[in-house]
Amino acid sequence: MADDKEMVGEVYYPAPEVIAHAHIPDYDAVHEAATADLAGFWGKIAAENYEWYKPWDTVLDDSNAPFYKWFVGAKVNIVHNALDRHMHTAVRNKAALIFEGEMGDTRVYTYQQLNHEVGKFASVLRSMGVGKGDRVTIYMGRIPELMIAMLACAKIGAMHSVVYGGFSTEALLDRIDDSKSKLLITADGAWLRGNIIPLKEIANKAVDRAGTIQSVICVQRTGQEVEMVHGRDYWYHDLMHLPIADPNASTEVMDAEDPLFILYTSGTTGKPKAILHTHGGYMVYTSTTLKWVFDIKPEDIWWCAADPGWITGHSYIVYAPLILGATSFMYEGAPTHPYPDRWWSLIAKYGITILYTAPTAIRGLMRFGQSWPNKHDLSSLRLLGSVGEPINPEAWKWYYRVIGHERCPIMDTWWQTETGGYMITPLPSVPLKPGSATRGFPGVQVDVVDEDGESLPPNEEGYLVIQSPWPGMLRTIYQDPDRYVQQYWDRFKEQGWYLPGDSAKKDEDGYIWVIGRIDDVIKVSGYRLGTAEIESALVSHPAVAEAACIGVPDPNEVKGNIIKAYCILRQGFEPSEKLGLELREHVGEDMGPIAKPATVEFVDSLPKTRSGKIMRRVLKSQAMGQDVGDLSTLAD
Repeated sequence: MADDKEMVGEVYYPAPEVIAHAHIPDYDAVHEAATADLAGFWGKIAAENYEWYKPWDTVLDDSNAPFYKWFVGAKVNIVHNALDRHMHTAVRNKAALIFEGEMGDTRVYTYQQLNHEVGKFASVLRSMGVGKGDRVTIYMGRIPELMIAMLACAKIGAMHSVVYGGFSTEALLDRIDDSKSKLLITADGAWLRGNIIPLKEIANKAVDRAGTIQSVICVQRTGQEVEMVHGRDYWYHDLMHLPIADPNASTEVMDAEDPLFILYTSGTTGKPKAILHTHGGYMVYTSTTLKWVFDIKPEDIWWCAADPGWITGHSYIVYAPLILGATSFMYEGAPTHPYPDRWWSLIAKYGITILYTAPTAIRGLMRFGQSWPNKHDLSSLRLLGSVGEPINPEAWKWYYRVIGHERCPIMDTWWQTETGGYMITPLPSVPLKPGSATRGFPGVQVDVVDEDGESLPPNEEGYLVIQSPWPGMLRTIYQDPDRYVQQYWDRFKEQGWYLPGDSAKKDEDGYIWVIGRIDDVIKVSGYRLGTAEIESALVSHPAVAEAACIGVPDPNEVKGNIIKAYCILRQGFEPSEKLGLELREHVGEDMGPIAKPATVEFVDSLPKTRSGKIMRRVLKSQAMGQDVGDLSTLAD
């Protein structure tokens, strides 16, 4: 967008020095070049910035769309570019990861040390019979061993499946069973708000019922007594001290299209879907997006305050920063423990230069006022970022003013587990509008369209669509290619567009404003939760005959959305406040605390279509006091 054009709405222009030092000072020129020759654009980036064992024959193969392939014929391993190649440069002596635990313990790993640990653990995994194509489930808190485990899997060609450490036995079991993992890597526990999350206890219950797990490796973190099953369970530290833990493990030569990992995300049916990403395209896309959007420089200390168990942590804690040779900071615990200035004290202590977090965290910290951040020197910060859900303008302005002191551009990024990396995002050199994710990353063509795929005029809400392939895209839903096509490509198959499942509008400047989900997925604190999974948990309680869940705006403006549940009771059960609390706890035990409904309303019937589908939009409209709209498909 040319700066001399008058822009619509509230606009924050970048400082001249920000533009002067940016990797991409002119967005329009780069975006036009990328759009004109997509394969040439990505081929040049891939050739100039990464080491390949063998170059590709074709940059983009779209002959079997929507099953796109990138860098076809190339041989590579993402770990070679994240670690191995740095051993031949001065980067090997640089800090790769700075870690602080919730209790204040600290660790620093140089690239050399991290490579040493990853090599040792890769040798351990190989000695246990784990190899190329095998699935390994990882279930632990935000600690360096999680990163080491992921990298060791990738190094030997195994696919990691990381399960968020806040998930329950049932959720973990579902993901182990679906992936048919042969090994589970977990920890005794995780620290959160001064309490221990009993990870090993939860894992034991899941493994007892899982059919495929042969061995369990347990990291000692919290130190409490845990049950270790003889012949199945091994302590991580014991294995790492054995002679088999050879730091000089070879890195498996992979095809660019070989699977790197699967990661489960909530779907509109009860079964979580395993998103599959590959070594080559994901490597190129994640690291290029991080380099350009956050303008990563050698001296930066980057803090992506997400959990490695979500895609944000995979892409922007584990892989992209290491590929770029950057220094990352990782903090184990809660933002407000023991006091509401924990984050601000860490920024001052470590000289963090870029903070990337979720609107939920920003809103949660806003509640405590600005006296807490004002106690600390935040002058090291030069860029701020937001991820997980649209950020409301009030939170954006507070973040910009109080944390960034009106000199740090905010990169409000829109993307998904499925996309691998940022899709709609500012660059530091681009004018910003509070609440808008701005425009497509160079080469990513996005639009807002109506039911028929016609481009909508400014300020009209419609379907967000992505109109061109990109290297970081998911390749399929693991073991379910039909669902991949049906979920993402069928809606606009004639045009060949990808449907993310979000509604949006664009303004007169072409800036995109993402509004929310159009399918039956609720975003709570930036995490996607499937309504069907929560409803299944409710119906598994003996009192509940039928249930429906919706997301409504959090009145406290902390979580973005909260879950409201509607339940029809079985005969013999009466509505009561006690039963409502019991149902909330039941969901928490079944799925994890994040999925607990904020409220439970008992009803006699639910609005359904004639084909029997629950019309959640009707419930949502009623809950928010809005017009319920077209009820022509309502059964009664």
